[in-house]
Amino acid sequence: MAKDMHSPRFISTLTKNTVALVLAGGRGSRLHNMTDWNAKPAVQFGGKFRIIDFPLSNCINSGIRRIGVVTQYKAHSLIEHIQKGWGFLRGEFNEFVALLPAQQRIQEEWYRGTADAVFQNIDILRGYNPEHIVILAGDHIYKMDYGEMLAEHVRSDADMTIGCIEVSVAEATGFGVMTVNEEDRIVKFSEKPAHPTELPGKPGRALASMGIYVFNAKFLYEQLVRDADTKSSTHDFGHDLIPYLIERYRVYAHRYEHSCVGVKDGVQAYWRDVGTIDAYWEANMEMVNVVPDLDLYDKTWPIWTYQEQLPPAKFVFNDEGRRGEAIDSMVSGGDIISGASVQHSLLFSDVRVGERSVVKDSVILSGCRIGHNVKLSRVVLDNKCDIPDGMQIGFDREEDAKRFHVSQGGVTLVTPDMLGQSIHHVR
Repeated sequence: MAKDMHSPRFISTLTKNTVALVLAGGRGSRLHNMTDWNAKPAVQFGGKFRIIDFPLSNCINSGIRRIGVVTQYKAHSLIEHIQKGWGFLRGEFNEFVALLPAQQRIQEEWYRGTADAVFQNIDILRGYNPEHIVILAGDHIYKMDYGEMLAEHVRSDADMTIGCIEVSVAEATGFGVMTVNEEDRIVKFSEKPAHPTELPGKPGRALASMGIYVFNAKFLYEQLVRDADTKSSTHDFGHDLIPYLIERYRVYAHRYEHSCVGVKDGVQAYWRDVGTIDAYWEANMEMVNVVPDLDLYDKTWPIWTYQEQLPPAKFVFNDEGRRGEAIDSMVSGGDIISGASVQHSLLFSDVRVGERSVVKDSVILSGCRIGHNVKLSRVVLDNKCDIPDGMQIGFDREEDAKRFHVSQGGVTLVTPDMLGQSIHHVR
């Protein structure tokens, strides 16, 4: 029996009878003005992707092909992206990516918390008739085989399993932190504790929740109904459901290293919460390293997305001081580097960089126009920024802060609104 429960056929049967629910309704306020017009999962990442492409791709690559995406905050660009990029699944084969916007299906309120977002779609989930439900955050960057986590959940005879990753104690203050016994059964859970519990034998390290949950479907329905009827609850998995369940039911930790994909020996499993400007900039900068920890070129576990059909990137002019070049950088379709130098930077699609400009250590999102003689250093340019000739950003923190947002780590975020360039036309 144990051998059968480790077999690929056993895992594929599990994933076939599973529905994944991606929670993608949050704003992500720590990204400041980047989420003024988009939900965090719709923010671009890695040159051609959006953040939500990573959990969705993990589902497809794991064999989970019934997926719901729960949306709420400013979801238009997210919905449009999913419709364009994720419409290849076939309903005839009982596979889909379904959009689940806040509809007030159960009660006349918008989603009040993560658990409530699932509860308000409980009738839809019941209609899919899954054996297991995987609940995912829509705003993290990682590669993970959810089939391995499902198999471990079943082998442990668990009611709920929580995906966990080791982090430093300093980082753990921003996460839900687990205390586990020798069998990895969770005996205590603390949401964003001031003094996280250290792992036994690993001083300075703690076990943090990744916001990935596996439930037996019927058990989840029972607990969502109970929580919805609890007036004192905030209807959140971390604050309410998990603390309640670990005291009464079999709740286990699944360690990320058991199911992470593409990690080399001795390297910490790649997982990034790109929830701040500094974390977002740093994670994108990691992509231009000679050998990045996250391999976007891995054909065995591809990241799927939608990308507009654009011509190849182009580099023009070869004069001294007016040479089109990109060094230690990633560029995307439709980019034109016209007599400019791009150094250790990441450019998304349809970007223009004008003559004698220098872009260094920066993340340039789609549709940006950078004029002549511009100097940028440690900058994040939001979509469709138009940088006028001669502007310098990233060299005088005090001056930059008067007009733009400068992060604690010294990264300058620039949006069209900050430049006086309205692209949304609300009036």
